Amino acid sequence: MTRKKRTFISFDWALKHLLREKANHDVLEGFVSVILGRTITIKSLLESEGNKDGEDSKSNRVDLLAQDSNGDLLLIEVQGEPEQAYFQRMLFGASKLVTEYIESGENYEHVKRVYSINIVYFDLGQGEDCVYEGKTEFRGLNKGDVLQLSPFQRQKFQADAVSDLYPRYVILKVNDFNRWSRVPLDQWLYFLSTSDIPDDADAPGLKEAREKLDLMRMSRDERVIYDRYLMDRAILRNTVDGARDEGRFEGMKEGMEKGRQQGLQQGLQQGRQQGLQQGLQQEKLNNARKMKARGYSLADIADITGLTHEEIERL
Repeated sequence: MTRKKRTFISFDWALKHLLREKANHDVLEGFVSVILGRTITIKSLLESEGNKDGEDSKSNRVDLLAQDSNGDLLLIEVQGEPEQAYFQRMLFGASKLVTEYIESGENYEHVKRVYSINIVYFDLGQGEDCVYEGKTEFRGLNKGDVLQLSPFQRQKFQADAVSDLYPRYVILKVNDFNRWSRVPLDQWLYFLSTSDIPDDADAPGLKEAREKLDLMRMSRDERVIYDRYLMDRAILRNTVDGARDEGRFEGMKEGMEKGRQQGLQQGLQQGRQQGLQQGLQQEKLNNARKMKARGYSLADIADITGLTHEEIERL
């Protein structure tokens, strides 16, 4: 399917400005339900870095923190520009939530479950898939079995596995995703990548997104701000790409110069070695001539100089 002209507001902008409104929570609920594979209801939005709408509107990163009806924390992050330490960033964000949303002195059984959903528009790590899930398991070193909860723990914590008690990570690598299908997750990935919602979209949340994220619903002033945001984001992306290309070019030049210098050094070294060998050979020949003139036997000359009998006879 060819990519159409954008007719819907990009998800990162919507996450920062529109989806925080309670009337638009159905879009978020549909999205998270598709990602986690279970129906969720957003109870409230909580304070997070992305909730603070600072002055830097050019930032190509945004996040939203919500709590569902089960009390679980849902951290949704969108990252536009490459970040080498993004895996560590995910760990830090989830760990921070674990410690922030428990009262001092409260029993550990009240630690909240954290779901870290990460939408990245760059090639994070090395992998061929576009959706990755991470969870914590404890596996036996000797028998290879996975440590399980006891029946009492499963009932008390309302969890089926130990991994359910730890942060769960989901990474959506949506850059250049351009495949439309009947699979709900693929439909969401397509929207995240293209900001387009085809008429036959039926994934949870996308029908609501078609109505609420239509560009035509924006006022003229909102559209001006939004267009400026898209332009800033494109400039930032081009700057990153340009810096990367310039780095490759400079690295190539440096590598070529280094190779030339290494080649020159190797040539000089080889020349010195060849000259030394030729000088030693000439000195052997001169000494052999002198010994031959003084009546030394071929065997003695050969032992002393290391020359062959044929080389000595040619003198």
